[in-house]
Amino acid sequence: MLVVKKFGGTSVANKERIYNVAKRCIEEYKKGNQVVVVLSAMGDTTDELLEKAFEINPRASKRELDMLLTTGEQVSVALMAMAINGMGVPAVSLNAFQVMMYSTSAYGNSRFKRVDTDRIRHELESGKIVIVTGFQAVNKYDDYTTLGRGGSDTTAVALASVLHADKCEIYTDVDGVYTADPRVVKNARKLNEVTYDEMLELASHGAKVLHNRSVEMAKKYGVPLVVRSSLNDHEGTIVKEVAKMEKMLITGVAGEKDVVRVSVIGIDDKPGIAFKIFNTLAKNKINVDIILQSIGRDGTKDISFTVAQGDLTGTLEVLGANKEALTIQEVKYKTDVAKISIVGAGMMSNPGVAARMFEALYNSGININMISTSEIRITVLIAENEMDRALNAVHEEFRLGME
Repeated sequence: MLVVKKFGGTSVANKERIYNVAKRCIEEYKKGNQVVVVLSAMGDTTDELLEKAFEINPRASKRELDMLLTTGEQVSVALMAMAINGMGVPAVSLNAFQVMMYSTSAYGNSRFKRVDTDRIRHELESGKIVIVTGFQAVNKYDDYTTLGRGGSDTTAVALASVLHADKCEIYTDVDGVYTADPRVVKNARKLNEVTYDEMLELASHGAKVLHNRSVEMAKKYGVPLVVRSSLNDHEGTIVKEVAKMEKMLITGVAGEKDVVRVSVIGIDDKPGIAFKIFNTLAKNKINVDIILQSIGRDGTKDISFTVAQGDLTGTLEVLGANKEALTIQEVKYKTDVAKISIVGAGMMSNPGVAARMFEALYNSGININMISTSEIRITVLIAENEMDRALNAVHEEFRLGME
């Protein structure tokens, strides 16, 4: 059996935790299985490296940032190989260049194009535990690229896919996927199973358990995932195509503060303007989420939309540079906002779900600014300081903590 295990930064944050992970990997190896381990950078290393970079140059290029940030994972895998070797088991650490994990050219948010398996298979066949850097790849210029925050999950799924692994386990600091963030909602409960589609919506709208692109890739290539804690042996949550019906209308509720509302004011009220605005943003790799368009007046209209906080500067620069072509009179933005989302395949066949969500927010005195929906998700934009209260109110409305 071939097993891919991914451990996040908190799981390898210090010497004791590195040894803890090493023991878990050795236990798997001693069962007679081939083991590939994917690691993130230790603890807060990535944040600390970013802080150092901005001290030197607040406008550092994305290429140089990727060159810097990829060192974090190289430290993790080398130390892990040392720990496992020191415990009498052969292990080898490999970075993206040594494996040859090819990506698109976009620094800071690249996507995998192809992953070679020859080096990993050679090391596995020689009886070693193979430890691979997460979060990083190599582009056509032979430069390092990074996959975006949380990208080590995607590395693990990519490797599980190309190696045809029997299992892909994602280890984190929680026991699995919960109906809500247990640090915010006290009666949140762990789910035994969740579908790819539900997990993708939760991951895309604030649930920090899995990187959303890793879920996309797992669904595309049929890689079954298990989300487990690195700190105990509890059973985790299985993410797969079809989950057993738990008689739940809503699977979970997620919240996200990393969001900004941007409003373009006074644009021409005529066909094609909205397309030009969002096409211009897309060409500049800026993802837009919730969109709200006002009713036209005096030949003009307003459009509001949300972007990630990290994209705010780029959004303002792009809109400013194209202000005349896009007929924009003014651009405003609001940063003290948050999104909360309810997710569940059960809402497709049950009318009235949105009404119940809105009623729960109304009863808690929480105002809704914008609304977005999909077949299995409803998302609202609210004031940032009301997010935790909103999560608890909605979670209670749908009795998600109840067995």
